[in-house]
Amino acid sequence: MPAVYTAVATATGEGRDGRARSSDGLLEVDLAVPREMGGPGGATNPEQLFAAGWAACFHSALKGVARRRGVTFTDSAVTAEVGIGPDGDGGYGLQAALHVELGGIGQAEAEQLVEAAHQVCPYSNATRGNVPVVLETVTA
Repeated sequence: MPAVYTAVATATGEGRDGRARSSDGLLEVDLAVPREMGGPGGATNPEQLFAAGWAACFHSALKGVARRRGVTFTDSAVTAEVGIGPDGDGGYGLQAALHVELGGIGQAEAEQLVEAAHQVCPYSNATRGNVPVVLETVTA
């Protein structure tokens, strides 16, 4: 599959304590180990960056699926939670939850849209079978 776009970012410093910068300079952040993991906190971390990317990508996939199906909703938000912890083999693994809020649409139709978006979102596809994911859909 030829890439339509390739993001490039470089991390420097001590790994999780350092800096990350995109090749175009639009993203430039300090990195720190979260307090919950014994670090100093006070800066972003890879899990937050992954959660932000997944939430934005999933939101876009959700809107695309709805548009293709001719479904409209009023308000929408996607919140991604990405957890990290020991995997039992001496390394670390991720777990995730995607919380989707949709307004002006019934629960069953909203859940169908969320499931369809989960099938087309590149982040969802990349993590499928590797990261346990919980989908939660709430309508208003």
